[in-house]
Amino acid sequence: MTLTINTNISSLIAQRSLNSATNSLNKSLERMTTGYKINHGSDNAAGYSIANQWNTKIGSLDVAADNAATGADLLSTAEGTYGLLSEHLQRIRDLTEQAANGTYASASLKAIHSEIYARLDEINRVAANAEFNGIKLASYIEDGNPKGVGMTGNGINLQVGLYSDADSVINLDVSLFKSAAVSGLFGLTQKTTVVNRTDRGDKAPAEFTLQEVLDGAGKNAVTDLATEDQLRQFAAACCGLYYEGTDEYHLLSDEALDYGANAMLGFIDNAIDEIASRVTRIGAAQNRVSSAISSIEVQSQNLTSSLSTLRDTDVAEESSNYIQSQILQQASATLLATANQSPQIALNLL
Repeated sequence: MTLTINTNISSLIAQRSLNSATNSLNKSLERMTTGYKINHGSDNAAGYSIANQWNTKIGSLDVAADNAATGADLLSTAEGTYGLLSEHLQRIRDLTEQAANGTYASASLKAIHSEIYARLDEINRVAANAEFNGIKLASYIEDGNPKGVGMTGNGINLQVGLYSDADSVINLDVSLFKSAAVSGLFGLTQKTTVVNRTDRGDKAPAEFTLQEVLDGAGKNAVTDLATEDQLRQFAAACCGLYYEGTDEYHLLSDEALDYGANAMLGFIDNAIDEIASRVTRIGAAQNRVSSAISSIEVQSQNLTSSLSTLRDTDVAEESSNYIQSQILQQASATLLATANQSPQIALNLL
């Protein structure tokens, strides 16, 4: 190599090596301190884009898991409400069957009436107050006002997936949240068959609607089971009493009617079956939500593992690169000092 003074090629080579070693050292230091081997788009352009997409999906999966868990809590709240209503209905049925026995006088039937009325009133109160995060769980009315607060005709959609398609949604049908008040559980057009009445002679079984039974148990026609008088009339029918409308009652058997307390058992059974049907469907929905949570957990785990492989620093490998770059840096610095002294050799020739 030509010995020159103005241009020191050896120094330039050492400088380039020193810069390269320093850059490698800094990159290894950054990767070990951040824990990521992809910190900038220049590190791995395709990998940087993929890592951002996966990171976004992982965050969305966490939200979807929270959505599903919240939906499970909502369903549990609704199930608990229906369980309480079922207990009230079961007690009303027990009292109605007791009153239908025919061994109770008017005073005893009035005592039974008091508890039945109180439980009917409590059913209305519980149904009206059942809610989750402001959403009424047992108050939706298909027609009429007001509809259940926070509820639509499509029910409730749980967003348990990443996308806007139907596969990312679990729909909780509105029928799960229909009014569970007395007026919602008992349809006035429902029919029940009354068996032969031995106290009225040998008559063939006949079907009666709830409207007919209740109208026959009081002077006031029942239209929606919403007023206090109508609830008392309902309770009176369960007790085999005739409701006068002014807290006065007498035995329904004194009237020329073909039905009594036993006629109400079929209607109460229908309401109990309705509650049981809703709870069964809630249980099925809970199983779906639980499955969704498990699926989300699997997706999140696998995606996190893939993201780690793509983005996370292998500390063992990077620490070796760091030591290598450190040695090269120190060697380059030493040789650069030596190379900078090379032009002085020319002085020996002068």
